[in-house]
Amino acid sequence: MAIKIIIAIANCFYVYMWLIFIRCFLTWIPNLNWDNPILFGLRSATDLYLNLFKKIIPPIGGAIDISPIVAMFVLVLIRNGIIRLAVLIMAGLGMVS
Repeated sequence: MAIKIIIAIANCFYVYMWLIFIRCFLTWIPNLNWDNPILFGLRSATDLYLNLFKKIIPPIGGAIDISPIVAMFVLVLIRNGIIRLAVLIMAGLGMVS
């Protein structure tokens, strides 16, 4: 049971990373209608997190935005920390050996 919870936590982070990747890929498509409900939801969900990094990291040469790369790297670090913390807590409770 405890392993399933840890896997579910990891999967949530993977899904969000894929959403960020798709969002970045879609920015390369010109004339994309971001008012489409699906695209608007994708943009709303990912831009909340990505804008934190866009405020700190300026584009390179005014054109290349590396903030999504840094954002995904930080997301991986957060995911790993949460998973390790969950394993420690569950091991302390005797749920994981």
